[in-house]
Amino acid sequence: MKSQLRPALVLMILMTLITGVIYPLAVTAIAQLAFPWRANGSLIVQEGRTVGSALIGQSFDDPKYFWGRLSATGPFPYNAFDASTLTASSGSNYGPLNPALLEAAQARIDALRAADPTNTAPIPVDLVTASASGLDPDISPAAARYQAARVARARGLDEAAVRALVDEHTEGRLFGLLGEPRVNVLRLNLALDSLPG
Repeated sequence: MKSQLRPALVLMILMTLITGVIYPLAVTAIAQLAFPWRANGSLIVQEGRTVGSALIGQSFDDPKYFWGRLSATGPFPYNAFDASTLTASSGSNYGPLNPALLEAAQARIDALRAADPTNTAPIPVDLVTASASGLDPDISPAAARYQAARVARARGLDEAAVRALVDEHTEGRLFGLLGEPRVNVLRLNLALDSLPG
């Protein structure tokens, strides 16, 4: 039995060191050297203060800002899972026939209509639904354009200038093939805040 126990223990200790210590440290070091901004959460810093992450949707509900997608963690800002606030990176898991999904979408439609009663255009679906993760930082260019008139009025800006800012912050498909064109809501709102006026 000793002849079998010793190699098993040595192998367990060796594999624990390799897979539990050496490999994670090596991957962390490579990530920090090769792309430190991404490895550290893609944090956006302005004037020495972290204002958010380019990868996690922020909650905006003021009419002078563009609104992002519904978040499964809202109304709380994202943090690690907290059972008291039910926050975590997860989708709502509501099926298309679930009344709770329909109620959330209708509530968002009502909020969008109340914020801009003159806008009679169809509301883009990404403004009334959450993404699979519930943390999507992007909206479609159509969703941004839908909100441009409201944002321009609330800020006293020319709508054409706001639409130009949306176009400037629209990112295309990855390699021209993958994904859909998108607008990062946090970056767009920060650009709005930097405008004179």
